[in-house]
Amino acid sequence: MKIIMALIAGIVFGIGLIVSGMTNPAKVQQFLDIRGPWDPSLAFVMGGAILVGLVAFRFASKRKHSLLGDVMRLPAATQIDRRLVLGGLAFGTGWGLAGYCPGPALASLAIGGAKPLIFTVAMLAGIGIFELFERSAADKTRSA
Repeated sequence: MKIIMALIAGIVFGIGLIVSGMTNPAKVQQFLDIRGPWDPSLAFVMGGAILVGLVAFRFASKRKHSLLGDVMRLPAATQIDRRLVLGGLAFGTGWGLAGYCPGPALASLAIGGAKPLIFTVAMLAGIGIFELFERSAADKTRSA
């Protein structure tokens, strides 16, 4: 049942990204380029997503278990640290240059084309490199 619910949630999310235009790199770049022909429409998409997220997290924070019975594991970090800022800068830079972020890139794979495929391969390579660095740092910490 959990896999079916995850599949349904992923399909609904992907359709929402496609319908909202988040899978169109040109539209995303026009939103991010406030000095050029700025397109504010994605701000409404993000605002709607934030509102849904606020309600969902408020509801989830009052529960010990998810609707499917899993233990609730909500983020506990509250500090803005160097890793968060650098990660946000890297994410934003990549999003602005490519016009894709992870969710829309994966949804764009369904539409086809080389650009979302290249972005997804590069994203997965970046995740792999990050994991290698994290494991190496954890091994050094354990050895010390």
